[in-house]
Amino acid sequence: MAKREIRVSSDEILRKICKPVKEINPHTLTLLDDMAETMYAANGVGLAAPQVGILKRIVVIDLGDGLVELINPVIVETRGSQIDYEGCLSVPGQSGLVDRPEYIRVEALNRNGEKIVVEGEELMAVALSHETDHLDGILYIDKTIPEEDVEEV
Repeated sequence: MAKREIRVSSDEILRKICKPVKEINPHTLTLLDDMAETMYAANGVGLAAPQVGILKRIVVIDLGDGLVELINPVIVETRGSQIDYEGCLSVPGQSGLVDRPEYIRVEALNRNGEKIVVEGEELMAVALSHETDHLDGILYIDKTIPEEDVEEV
């Protein structure tokens, strides 16, 4: 495993759409391991492959309940709305209000190539939405809401 450099918002790679993983091979597994190590070293709760310069549809998340690895994640259901402050390892030192789903369901592959379903509410819903946005070249700063437009936070 190796810690990789986290790309920051000025890096053009963060604005590109990632390609699906066609084959889970040793390079994919190494990337998953490196992404987890990088995320933990940066005290993050999620990391998407483009954040380490790789245009593949891969995400890792850990909210303290164990590592979740998602290959080719697809959001298949969302419900509700929650507005809260959000930050990002690729936008250091900043935060902003973002409207995310209250509930989200994602289908993906795990590191063994098995189809998995991950459901999340509250912070997990935010993390799943935030990280899958990265795979489409979207940063949370693209979705921020001015504080004066929010009734109660």
